[in-house]
Amino acid sequence: MKFTVFKFKKVNSTNDTALRIIKSKKFDFGMITSESQKSGRGQYGKKWVSFKGNLFISFFYTIENISITLKQLTKINCLLVKKLLSKYYKKKIFYKKPNDLLINKKKICGILQETLNILDKKYLIVGIGINLNKNPEIKGYPTTCLNDITVKKITKSKLEKQLKKIFEIKISELYRIRKI
Repeated sequence: MKFTVFKFKKVNSTNDTALRIIKSKKFDFGMITSESQKSGRGQYGKKWVSFKGNLFISFFYTIENISITLKQLTKINCLLVKKLLSKYYKKKIFYKKPNDLLINKKKICGILQETLNILDKKYLIVGIGINLNKNPEIKGYPTTCLNDITVKKITKSKLEKQLKKIFEIKISELYRIRKI
């Protein structure tokens, strides 16, 4: 399965853009990227601080043909992002429920999942924010960024391509499991 790629310079949020594209009823699988976002969202209505140069990406796909729970999908999606980060950072990366990834007890990534029902289809939107070049200063919540803790400079476009491939492979597997 291939995700259709939608690239933007600036959006309110990649998840909001995914919602709009899904409602157009033309795509079942997509990946939204943006150079910047004005109103990134986190869990529980919190704001996601979106510094330009960091990674803002949302995947969306239909889930009516996937036979695992949303809770299981949440963990899988976090582990997929962890798999990507572990290519660049070889030490321990912690998964903090429900949707954060931490390095050295500092948040490097947040994931926001939302579901949407349109007619007879159910969609999952997986918004991913990775602090690549700059991390926000949040009182009482330490953060870090990937390029500060790795030796080799990592480009945003490379991360996007790798994450797309990881998601395409895993979601294809989940669809094949259902068909058996």
